[in-house]
Amino acid sequence: MSGDCQSSPARPRRLNLSIFFPCYNDAHTICALVEQACKVAATHTDDYEVIVVDDGSEDDSRALLQQLAARNGRLRLVLHERNLGYGAALRSGFRHATREWVFYTDGDGQYDVRELSALIARMEDGVDAVFAYKLLRHDPPYRLLISKVYQRAMRWLFGIRARDLSCDFRLIRRSALDKVALDLDSGAICVELVLQLERSGARIVECPVHHYARRYGESQFFRPRHLAATAIELLGFWRRQNRGNGRR
Repeated sequence: MSGDCQSSPARPRRLNLSIFFPCYNDAHTICALVEQACKVAATHTDDYEVIVVDDGSEDDSRALLQQLAARNGRLRLVLHERNLGYGAALRSGFRHATREWVFYTDGDGQYDVRELSALIARMEDGVDAVFAYKLLRHDPPYRLLISKVYQRAMRWLFGIRARDLSCDFRLIRRSALDKVALDLDSGAICVELVLQLERSGARIVECPVHHYARRYGESQFFRPRHLAATAIELLGFWRRQNRGNGRR
């Protein structure tokens, strides 16, 4: 992988940072991502932590992470005894993050965690969140079509302004997160998160990042069962938003 920022930028004033990864059957990628996250964080600050939320993995992810945590004092593990869903994993990560700025991305290796430097470069006084958007999505054609339809539908239904709802590469200020209340368990939580941040008045800036083809495993989101669960949750979420005149 290659990132936008390969140099070691000057450390921002008093940056303190939580980095977390939701993980489900990501044994081939998650440990390398954690190690890379520690390296990139250390170029910006001495005050950081890395958290992995293992959402009931059925492969070797948990055992490998426990071995890594024994060697790396920066790593904390949050363990779900069964698979609770992507939304539950994100809620756990946000809940356990302790620093002023919280960054998350997926554990499957489709993003280069070194590009966190590009998001940090967009931080300035008054910015509450930096959302990444994919320069080019590397997925099979049917997934590209589903994603395009999905994103247009979400913008139409909820009036969301963010460019890329499905780019899970985000840096968010803790004080902005404290103004949202997340409930959804599926991948629909990304709509819930972005919508609530926008409606709370958070100042959001956007930043392009690279997206890479998945080398191991397969996406859980595009399985029929998960697509159905996401659709059902979104319908209920839309009804609640509509009942409340668009406000929670």
